[in-house]
Amino acid sequence: MRIGETAAAAGVSAKTVRFYEDRGLLPAADRASNGYRDYGQETVSRLEFIRRGRTAGLTLSQISDILAVRDTGQAPCVHVKDLLAQQLHDLDARIAELTALQATVAAYHDAAAAGDPAACDPERICTYL
Repeated sequence: MRIGETAAAAGVSAKTVRFYEDRGLLPAADRASNGYRDYGQETVSRLEFIRRGRTAGLTLSQISDILAVRDTGQAPCVHVKDLLAQQLHDLDARIAELTALQATVAAYHDAAAAGDPAACDPERICTYL
């Protein structure tokens, strides 16, 4: 398959295919006699895996590590499970931070909505913050 067909089959752009190939996430494509890249179905599968990994919030470095394990012939399942567990932990922490931030901003907003700008203390930049 040419690069455009491969990209379409995997749901990515041709530019993304080139980028992943340059980064070493994809093996170098065979070249047809006319110089065009020629990809097989295994490249589509690999691109779909990379896309799913990115959707799960994994970095390209983490995905590269998973692919390196697979490329040695070993199943990377334990490594993937550990990465996903860490990702869940990090997301839970981020959600807690965002929830606290939301409460802070809501409190400031409520104070601003109930306040009277005419009663603002000229010695303070803004009494709402």
